[in-house]
Amino acid sequence: MHPAFSVIFLTTLIGVGQGLFLALYTGQLYSVVEVVPVEDSHHHYGIGALIAVVFLSLGLLASFFHLGHPERGWRAIARWRTSWLSREVIVLPAFMGMVALYGLVHYFDLNPVLFTLRETFRIDLSLVIGALTTVLAFTLFLCTGMIYACIKFLQEWATPLTVVNYTLLGAASGFTLATAFAASQGSQLTDFYAGWALLLTLAALVTRVASLIRNQRIKHKSTLSTAIGIRDSRIRQKSQGFMTGSFNTRDFFHGAPQAVFKGIKWFFLITVFPIPIVLLALGMGHSGVAVFALAFAIQYLGLLADRWFFFAQANHPQNLYYQAVG
Repeated sequence: MHPAFSVIFLTTLIGVGQGLFLALYTGQLYSVVEVVPVEDSHHHYGIGALIAVVFLSLGLLASFFHLGHPERGWRAIARWRTSWLSREVIVLPAFMGMVALYGLVHYFDLNPVLFTLRETFRIDLSLVIGALTTVLAFTLFLCTGMIYACIKFLQEWATPLTVVNYTLLGAASGFTLATAFAASQGSQLTDFYAGWALLLTLAALVTRVASLIRNQRIKHKSTLSTAIGIRDSRIRQKSQGFMTGSFNTRDFFHGAPQAVFKGIKWFFLITVFPIPIVLLALGMGHSGVAVFALAFAIQYLGLLADRWFFFAQANHPQNLYYQAVG
């Protein structure tokens, strides 16, 4: 497939926003059960939520560049019963609104205690809002991943690993950003976020490599024989039917040389996983803002390459008709 940069930025930016919110809420939950220090500053969660909303808004803005008629974009919600894209269009703004509400409740300290569990754990308003927002965050990961995983004829995408990778990569990048943000605030949760970012990045490495190995071994169901309905192993294509390019040849194949295609794969494998892991490990215990910020910047750059590769690797069956110019 031909990767659309608007969709690449959409999926990676909202992934960071989702992951950042999950990091903030995870830190709050752990502090409630007294596993990590309580973050006294209301601004920590409020400003963190604002940054998450900024990333989500940038992702939403990027999506409009993929529309031929942006003014008709609202119609995308019409097929919510059967379309994962429609569901994503509904869930994304709902999630953004809830993240904004979570941040406002913290920033302005509008956070009354609703009830107490076992006379120890105080459940306040932000915890309830955060729990609902967390459900929306994972629902959004599911919707985004299933947009591609549900397309059965694109075998490289049609696997549960697609949803798993979208979730883990988004969460890993969000926790890495949370680490840099916490370090800039002098938060006691910095190493907590860094530890989670390390674990999520390692988990994402395992599942992403698993998907690459799986896709390398795929035996495609569509062949020249099935395409034209003739059972003969000696079929050879001599011409694609016309001498110049068309929509079919531009939008369903990435067009990059094989060397570039392989180079991008190794680029994202290095920049998304080992380099951030090393930088996060180096920064832990020292609260190095610059180190953590560099880890996020490199990881996000690698995510852009990873998402390009994800789209480009999908081999559309229609390409069987256009593999030779003649």
